[in-house]
Amino acid sequence: MKKAMVNQTECVACGVCKKVCPRQAITIFHGIYAEVNEDLCVGCRKCEKACPASVIQVVQKEVKV
Repeated sequence: MKKAMVNQTECVACGVCKKVCPRQAITIFHGIYAEVNEDLCVGCRKCEKACPASVIQVVQKEVKV
C-alpha cells in the first residue's frame, strides 16, 4: 500500500499539498510543517507532484494486520 510521507524538517508549510489532496489527508500543523493522515491517504501522488519544496515522497508501506 502506497502512502505519502513528508520530510517535516524541510517542509515550509505552504499548504499546496493540502489544497491538491482529494482525500483531505494532509494537515498543516502550527504553520510549521505538513502531516499526512495515513488512514485517509490513498497514495495518488498529487501532493508529491505539487510540492514546490519537493519534501513529499510516496512510499510503499506495510499493511497492518
